[in-house]
Amino acid sequence: MRDTPLSNCERRFLLKAIEEKKRLDGRQTYDYRNIKISFGTDYGCCIVELGRTRVLGQVSCELVPPKDSRPTEGIMFFNLELSPMASPAFEPNRQSELLVMLNRQLERCLRNSKCIDTESLCVVSGEKVWQIRVDVHVLNHDGNLMDAASIAAISALSHFRRPDVAIQGRDITVFSPEERDPIPLSIYHMPICVSFAFFLQGSYLLVDPCEREERVKDGLLVIAMNKHREICSIQSSGGIMLLKDQVLRCSKIASVKVSEITELINKALENDRKIRKEGGKFGFAESMPKERITTLKRDEAPVEMTDVKETANEIVNRTETPTEAVSSPVLVAMGTAQVGEGIVNSWGLDEDEEDEPQTEDTKTDEVLVISDSEEEEVVILNEEAQKSTKPCKQK
Repeated sequence: MRDTPLSNCERRFLLKAIEEKKRLDGRQTYDYRNIKISFGTDYGCCIVELGRTRVLGQVSCELVPPKDSRPTEGIMFFNLELSPMASPAFEPNRQSELLVMLNRQLERCLRNSKCIDTESLCVVSGEKVWQIRVDVHVLNHDGNLMDAASIAAISALSHFRRPDVAIQGRDITVFSPEERDPIPLSIYHMPICVSFAFFLQGSYLLVDPCEREERVKDGLLVIAMNKHREICSIQSSGGIMLLKDQVLRCSKIASVKVSEITELINKALENDRKIRKEGGKFGFAESMPKERITTLKRDEAPVEMTDVKETANEIVNRTETPTEAVSSPVLVAMGTAQVGEGIVNSWGLDEDEEDEPQTEDTKTDEVLVISDSEEEEVVILNEEAQKSTKPCKQK
């Protein structure tokens, strides 16, 4: 399944926004998206969230024979997978160009930079060494996979613990975590990748591009650096020519971002270590916000119903009887009304109607009185109406 291409309107809109130094998610030019690192129940398993991009890193180990060229060094193996679950553009069981580039860049960043002491992985020289395998699975793709993959890989390696071993002659005994505490890896430094996207032939630069920004980019520069400002690897793609000043400016920006991310990783590791030491709950389920977990079960609140009548009677006795009710609304102005005592009822009358003089017909009032016994209707006329009903005397 192929990914849906961008329309010309979307492309022009994105490029115009980049020219005005605006981004879709409201970030500035050099801002990273929010980074969240959470560790699983087992050592060496972590999930990194870079905005909407989610990457799972898993580290495992096994005893294997060493390479003939390096009999006293362990083996590091990296594997990155792109599944259709992350994006419809990824096809299963197929080596795409993006997958090959990401795997090579990850190996340059972590293995070729000698960030891990491989000699400490040797058990018996020339016979048995530890092979450390790092699997990186992309769970959701929203741009900048290289940075998220490097953070997930180095975080999982820092969190991983290998089993302890004992050697007696030619016999090698591997102890379980219950028998002996596992041993962490010896890590010299933490290389982290920082991606820079260039637009309009290198005229504009963005840090941590999202998926839509990557579609309209002209070139990409990935710098792998540690907090000591040592460049571990650098890779440029896209076919654009970069000036020396642009590369130096990107390296300065990368040094700041790498130091911040390294501090975040160390803080996450320290929190996980503290929780495990205190015996608290840890894992992916505990790291999820509680408000996102919904349930249909609700605790019933007990309500005492024995003295309901007594309480109701007390409330009724405390209330005072209302005074004389007044319901004479008065229209003070158009759209307003007033209820008061001794005010003439003029509800719904306009100012013009109030100023008109009353005619003789309107002065005649009829009052309907219904007796309780015989229910007879008696019409009482006012004084002016009675005078008008008397017969005229003839002269």
